Amino acid sequence: MNEAHFAEIEKTLLFISEARKRAERAATSIESDGAEPHLVVALKQVEQELEELGRRLMQQTYFAVPNDQLSIEPDKELTLP
Repeated sequence: MNEAHFAEIEKTLLFISEARKRAERAATSIESDGAEPHLVVALKQVEQELEELGRRLMQQTYFAVPNDQLSIEPDKELTLP
């Protein structure tokens, strides 16, 4: 990965965060206006799912271990002569 790759990830995380905040504001707004309960529940559920989605993207990108680091294969045999 390079800096441009991380920039794209950052943009995506920002869009997810903004969408989550928008869903939260919308749920609060329509709830105070007396909207049908199922509409409020739907927006609150989407807000939670967006938060989980952003967390998963961070975990799978910033905190991921590349596959080549998962295996231990020595370059030389590790025995004593």
